[in-house]
Amino acid sequence: MIGLAAVFAVAGAASNAVGTAFQRKAASDSKRGGLRLIAELVRRPYWMIGMAGVICAALFQSLALVNGPLALVQPLFILELPFALLVAAPLMHRRLPRSGWWGVAGCVAGLAVLLIAAAPHGATDQAPLVRWIPAVCLCAGAMAVAVLLAGRGRPPARRAALLAAASAIGNALTAALLKSASGTFADHGFTAFLRSWQTYGFALAGTAAVLLLENALQAGPLAAAQPALTIGDAVVSLTLGITLFDERIRTGWWLVPETCGALLIVAGVLVLSRAVQHIVVLPVPAEGQNVAS
Repeated sequence: MIGLAAVFAVAGAASNAVGTAFQRKAASDSKRGGLRLIAELVRRPYWMIGMAGVICAALFQSLALVNGPLALVQPLFILELPFALLVAAPLMHRRLPRSGWWGVAGCVAGLAVLLIAAAPHGATDQAPLVRWIPAVCLCAGAMAVAVLLAGRGRPPARRAALLAAASAIGNALTAALLKSASGTFADHGFTAFLRSWQTYGFALAGTAAVLLLENALQAGPLAAAQPALTIGDAVVSLTLGITLFDERIRTGWWLVPETCGALLIVAGVLVLSRAVQHIVVLPVPAEGQNVAS
């Protein structure tokens, strides 16, 4: 079941990367913000393709969370970062420098070392309300603070990073609520699923996360938004998995390879972010210039 959860999580990361890249393509030409941005984007084919990727990612994520712990599934979504950059480069008529491939390798290798060493295990798919209340309040509060700090007038990269961080917290909270709702569906059926407050909670949190993501992608470069999105999601999800669902990771001397894996991931992200800043612009084919975004 753990292996199946990992497969579904990787498929979800790839689908989400495709969704993010196509949404970035659609949002890059807009000057609007907030709900007006969404109203404009829904008329763009690239955005619709991106949303299809997000929906597929949510389905894969649900299947992964039913079969494995949150502390395993969500860190695997770090793979969304290299996937997104590899998809976005040709989509935006760019070529990733050679150093970018070293960044991809660092992310993948670091994630493998971290998860093998940590070996997330245990868990239940339900948590008492006394745990949910502080978790939801803290996540919502952190999202609000990030949005306030990302007010207009801030540098584009900072705004993109802060809004992406808020979206990452929303994604992690959505995943936790989705895990609980999916467990209810698997154990008690569709009627119980509809009666569960977590079902409506993950819909609301997911909507907020998508809205924040759209504004993050529109506010600044993908190189600023994507690291905050993927790493923030993994860190908050790991915390929620441990505090809400009693998930556990190996400690003791295992902390050494876990730390090495985490540092390798951070190094890979930094290399990727720097590589994107020196990305090579490719000539746009004549027929591609007439394609509406």
